[in-house]
Amino acid sequence: MSYTALYRKFRPAEFQDVKGQDHIITTLQNQIRANRIGHAYLFCGTRGTGKTTVAKIFAKAVNCEHPVDGSPCGECAMCRAIASGASMNVIEIDAASNNGVDNIREIREEVVYRPTEGRYKVYIIDEAHMLSPGAFNALLKTLEEPPEYVIFILATTEAHRIPVTIMSRCQHYEFKRISIETITDRMKDLMDAEHVEVEEKALRYIAKAADGSMRDALSILDQCIAFYLGQKLTYDNVLEVLGAVDTDVFSRLLRSVIERDVSGVLDVVEELVMQGRELTQLTVDFTWYLRNLLLVKTSDNIEDVLDVSTENMMQLKEEAQMTEMDMLYRYIRIFSELSGQMKFATQKRVMLEVALIKLCTPAMENREDSLLDRIRAVEEKVEKGMASVSVMQERAGIRQPGIGVPGGDADPSDAGRIPGGQVQIPEAIPEDVQEVVKNFRSIAGETSGIIRGYLKKARLSLGGDNRLLIVLPDSLSASVVGREDHIQELESLIEERIGKKVEIEVRHVEDGRHFEDTFVDIEQKINMKITVED
Repeated sequence: MSYTALYRKFRPAEFQDVKGQDHIITTLQNQIRANRIGHAYLFCGTRGTGKTTVAKIFAKAVNCEHPVDGSPCGECAMCRAIASGASMNVIEIDAASNNGVDNIREIREEVVYRPTEGRYKVYIIDEAHMLSPGAFNALLKTLEEPPEYVIFILATTEAHRIPVTIMSRCQHYEFKRISIETITDRMKDLMDAEHVEVEEKALRYIAKAADGSMRDALSILDQCIAFYLGQKLTYDNVLEVLGAVDTDVFSRLLRSVIERDVSGVLDVVEELVMQGRELTQLTVDFTWYLRNLLLVKTSDNIEDVLDVSTENMMQLKEEAQMTEMDMLYRYIRIFSELSGQMKFATQKRVMLEVALIKLCTPAMENREDSLLDRIRAVEEKVEKGMASVSVMQERAGIRQPGIGVPGGDADPSDAGRIPGGQVQIPEAIPEDVQEVVKNFRSIAGETSGIIRGYLKKARLSLGGDNRLLIVLPDSLSASVVGREDHIQELESLIEERIGKKVEIEVRHVEDGRHFEDTFVDIEQKINMKITVED
C-alpha cells in the first residue's frame, strides 16, 4: 500500500479529535443534540485550521444513525460510507475549478431530489470565494430557502470576498489560528503513535513555522522525517531542512548591528548564504527575535509568555540592556517592511544587506523614528573622538587651560581673563547668573565627553524667571545637550562651583537667523573675554 501523508492519515474523524476550535465544535454539537440544525453555514479562517474537516464530520453527524453526544459514531453504514467517499449524500465541490453559473445550476437541479439514504444532503463548497458573481447570484435563492433535507457548508480563506447577501443567509463561524502549544501536543501524540523519536524543541519550531496551521505543521514534519529517515529528528535537523537559522546567529547579527559594524553584519550574511539558508525565512525569524527582545525590554516577568529556553532568555535579557526602545521599534519596522518585499524580490540578498546596513547607519533614513538613533550615533562618534584627543594629550603631557581634569581642579582664571578695566554688570542680570557666566567655560570643561565638544560652541543668554539660556548653533547639538541627564549634570557642576542652584534651559538658533537676532549675549554684557583652546 502506498504511503499516506501525515495530515491525511491523521485527519480527525470525530469532533473531539479537532484541536484548537472548541468554540465551533461545542456550538455544532449543541445544535445536533437539540436538533436545531441550520440550513447554511459559512466556515472562514486561514489554511489548515480544520474548515473542511469539520464540515465532513458535521455531515457525518447529521446523517449518523447512532450519534454519540452530538458526534458521529463512526460505526454505522452512513458514517462508513461518508468516510470512504462513497455516499451520495455528501457532495464536495471545489469552487476554484467549478465556479461558473452552470455548475450552480446543476446543484439547483439536484436539490429537488431527496436523499436515497440518511436524513440530509450536505453540499460542501470549498474555496467559496472563487465563485463568479453570476454563480453567487444563481446560488442566492437556493441558499436562502433550500429544501428541509439540504445543508450548505461554504468554506473560504477570504471571507471579505463573499458577498454580503450570501453571508447574511449563513451562520458564520470563524476558525482561529491554532496555538503553538496545541500543534506541538498534537504532533507529539502522532509521533508516539508512529514510533518516531523527535526532540520537543524541534516540534515547537515546526509549530511556530506553521503559523497556526495544523496541516502545514504536519506537512513540514513529514518532510523533516523523510530527510532524516530512521534517525532521531533534532532541532538542528529541522533548521537544516527548512533552511532556517539558529538564535545564536541572530544574537551575533544583532550585536554587530548595535556596534554599527557593517563589515561584521555582511560577514554573517555571507556565511548564511554559503550555508544555503533561506533568506526570506531569515527575515521573518529575525523580526520575531526583535519582537521577543522588545517584550523582554518592556516587561520584567515575561518568561511565561516567550517560548524560549533559559539560556536564550538570559541572552535576550543581556541584549535588552544593550538596546533602547526606539532602536527596537525602528529595527522591527525596517524588517517588517522587508518581509513583505522579500516574497517578490529577485535579489533577496541585496535587499537583506541594504536593510541591515540601514540598521547600522541611521543617517540613511529621514524618518522621525530614526532621529534618536542618528543622535545616538553622533554621540558615539563624539565620545570616541573626545576619548582619542584625551589619550593623545595625556601621552604628550598637555593639559588644556580652563578644562577640568579628573582628579584635579580646573583653574577658573584660565577661563575668564579680563584684559583690563572693570567689569560692567547690568543690574538686570542676577548675581547668581553673573557668577555662572564668569566660570562657565571651566565648568563646561568638567562635563562628560559627549557634551563637552558641543558646549565649546555654546553662547549664553538670559531667559525669563532669571534662567540661564545655553544657546547652541543647531537643533542637533541642542537636542544632545538638552537631554535631561545632561542638564542635571551641568546644574550639579554649577551648584558645586558657586554653591547656589541655577536653572538652565537649552535652546538653538533657528535656521536662517543669527544669534544676535533673537538673543542677548550676556557674556558681552559683562565684558568678559573668554579664551577657549582646543
